[in-house]
Amino acid sequence: MPTKSDSKIRVVAQNRKARFNYQIGETFEAGIALTGTEVKSLRSGKATIAESYADSRGGEIWLVNANIPEYLQGGRFNHAPKRMRKLLLHRRQINKLMGAVEREGMTLVPLKLYFNEKGRAKLELALARGKKLHDKRESEKRRSWERERGRLLRAKG
Repeated sequence: MPTKSDSKIRVVAQNRKARFNYQIGETFEAGIALTGTEVKSLRSGKATIAESYADSRGGEIWLVNANIPEYLQGGRFNHAPKRMRKLLLHRRQINKLMGAVEREGMTLVPLKLYFNEKGRAKLELALARGKKLHDKRESEKRRSWERERGRLLRAKG
């Protein structure tokens, strides 16, 4: 049986700073409502979600500030690069996310944008809590120590 890493998932964009800036809690897989030119632009591998976040408005979850550049051959049917995009989740998941954001002060952070096995664009969304400055320093020290330890072990053996 193939594992998740063996499957045909093609990552388009990742938010690498999210794991440094936030303590990641529970993650969700959400679909995205896209136009045709947005899908074509994503298939060419051009998108950034580094400064984006998800927000709840009108009982729905929206992806805000994600940049999907215009499709070059789109002509007049092109899309706005930084428009808000609706995230497709089950009602129970939406209620859970909205409750965590409103009551517990959590943030909805997109971690990666990818195409699944069926060729559908998906977004990995996480409930996260912002790290304090001392937590960021601690994780930086841990990362640098792991790197140094790896160097020492390679040099030794």
